[in-house]
Parts: sequence; structure tokens; C-alpha cells
Amino acid sequence: MSNPFGTIPSEAILEGDATDAYFERTRATLEHAGKNPHVVAEVTADQFPTGEFEVFTGVKDVATLFEGRAVDIDALPDGQLFDGGPVLRIEGPYLEFAALETSLLGFLSQPSGFATAALEARLAAPESLVLSFGARHVHPSIAATVERAALLAGLDGFSHVAAGETLGREAGGTMPHALMFCFGEGHQDEAWTAFDEAVGADVPRIALVDTFWDEKSESLLAAETLGDDLDGVRIDTTGSRRGDFRHIIREVRWDLDARGYEDVDIFCSGGLTPETIRELRDVADGFGVGSHITDADSIDFSLDIVEIEGEPISKRGKLSGVKDVSRTPDGGHHVTLADRDGPTEGESLLEPLVRDGEIVREFDLADATERCLADAEAVGFDH
Repeated sequence: MSNPFGTIPSEAILEGDATDAYFERTRATLEHAGKNPHVVAEVTADQFPTGEFEVFTGVKDVATLFEGRAVDIDALPDGQLFDGGPVLRIEGPYLEFAALETSLLGFLSQPSGFATAALEARLAAPESLVLSFGARHVHPSIAATVERAALLAGLDGFSHVAAGETLGREAGGTMPHALMFCFGEGHQDEAWTAFDEAVGADVPRIALVDTFWDEKSESLLAAETLGDDLDGVRIDTTGSRRGDFRHIIREVRWDLDARGYEDVDIFCSGGLTPETIRELRDVADGFGVGSHITDADSIDFSLDIVEIEGEPISKRGKLSGVKDVSRTPDGGHHVTLADRDGPTEGESLLEPLVRDGEIVREFDLADATERCLADAEAVGFDH
């Protein structure tokens, strides 16, 4: 069956065809010359620590990519934060993995960028509900990658239905402006009532309240319409119409409270960043974050051979020799040669992932989330 959306099929990735052309020419050249040296290669973003930590993820897909290939791989645990030095190390005959470099880096670079941005949003409002609304900004084929990265970083949920099926999690969400348009101005109460009657009891009753009138007026109408059944209101006001967004939210909160609707939560969405979340976290109860996550720069990982037939080697500007990375109790991130002593009380972060083509690690998203948040606190993550 052809792929109607033009995406690269899984088979091409696993077989090494999802690669840059020069790796195919390298393979042809080495096979012609009868060369296939035993090498150690490392994936790094920065050679030395920079003080800017980022989140490492995508490692589960890397393990799947290398399953059945005659290589050994060590890597950071899923969700670990890093700052310089290798995040992954491959050892084996070069032609076993040469053509996989392009896919390997893609599996790590973009998800790690998503997760780092999601962690920024999470820590901007640690006590608030924060959801991922970013799947609409990426190709549908990687929606689950976005949502998994968001969950790994500690976000409370996401909106994409198919991603939820892939991840074994329930997608969340209530209503778009299109629903309100279908009922028309002056009939907002009918839209909210129909929604309340139509959806399951497990779906929160969150009324969208910025469609036709000002946010305060629609919020009060929603509260009067649904009464005790209303869980919250969502304000998604377009940036060009916001003015002082914090003041709008405070005004809505005031008038809801004044009329006895203290239990109605206020949820905000629409182009939010960690900076705006910090400004609003004491007046709003929850946030939907989209473009901040999906607009994140991919982590600029590269793969470099650092040892060939047992001898250190590197290109100019890179560090030769097999390396290790460790974390000290004070949150320090250290890069050392693997055959030398690391820092006192330092704990090595690289762990076995693949041994002679067999995956030797289990993956649990909840464990990765716990690791990510704990490590963020340990290293003082603050982007």
C-alpha cells in the first residue's frame, strides 16, 4: 500500500534507507576497499559543559533502530538532563551502523528539543494544570512524539486522540470556537448546554468564553447556564485583542467569585510561553501550551567517531577518545575520559542500552518523567 501522505515508511528507517546519500557512498567505498574498522562513536551536542541543561529523550526509538545489529550501545536514561559530553555511545564495526546515523540523530534531536521546551513550561507553573496543545503545529505523523515528550517533562495531559491511542493515554479537550459558531452569537448558552448533554460524564465541563462577547460576560453566562456542573472556563483570546491579559483574568475571577462561583476554574491558552505563564500562574488555574513546545529548536546533536581500532581519533574541534559523563551530588555535570577516574562522588550517567543487537533496557514513561523532574531540581534547571 502506498503512503498517501508522503512520509518515510518504518521499513525504510529500519533498513537504513532513511539516510543521507553520502553514507551510501561511504558504504560502497569501504566495501570496495575491503575496510570495515571497529570503531567507537559518540553522540554529543557540546563537547564541554556550558551550564545550559537540556532533556534527553528518543532513546527508545534508537534502541528499536539498532535491534539485531552487531553493536553495543550505552546511553543516558530516558528523561535525564545533560550538559556537554556524550549522550550515547556506539561500539562495533562501522558498516553495522554507518547508514543509521541520519535516523539516529533525528530520533534524538527533535524529541529532546520538545521535551526541553515542555519542561520550561512545566516549571513555569509547578502547581498548575499544564496541558500540551501543540500537535496541530507539526506533521500528524509525529504527533505522538510531541505528546510523549510533553508527558515526559511532566505536563498533565495532551489533546491529540491518535497520539493517546499510541501512548496508551486518554486525550483531553472540550470545545473549539467552531462549535460556538455553529450555534451563533446570542446562543452561547445553547452551545454549552448541548455540549453538557452530549459528552460523557468523565469530560470536564470547560466552557470556551471569548468567542463573541467579552470574557467576563461569557464567563458569567456560562456559570449561570451550567451552574454547579461547570468545572471551568477557558480564555483563548487572540493576542491582538488581549490588552492586559492578566487584568482580564483577574476581572473574570472577581466577578465569578462575587456571584458565588468560586469553584469555577480559569484555564488559559493561546500562544503562551513560560514567561506569560509565570505572570498568570497566581490568577489562573491551568494552561494549554502549544507553539512554545513545537517551535523548540532541535538539539544540535552530531555523531563522531572518537576511537578507531583501539586508537583515539577525532576531527578538528572535537575531542578524541572514549568519554564518560557523570553527575555529582551538587548537580554538576562532568565529562572525563572513560579510562580515567571521574570526579569524587560522581555517578556515571551512561547505561547499557543494546548489547550485540539485543535491547537490554526497559522503558517506562512514568519513570522517565520522575527522573526528568528530579534531575531538573538537582541541576537547577532554569531556562
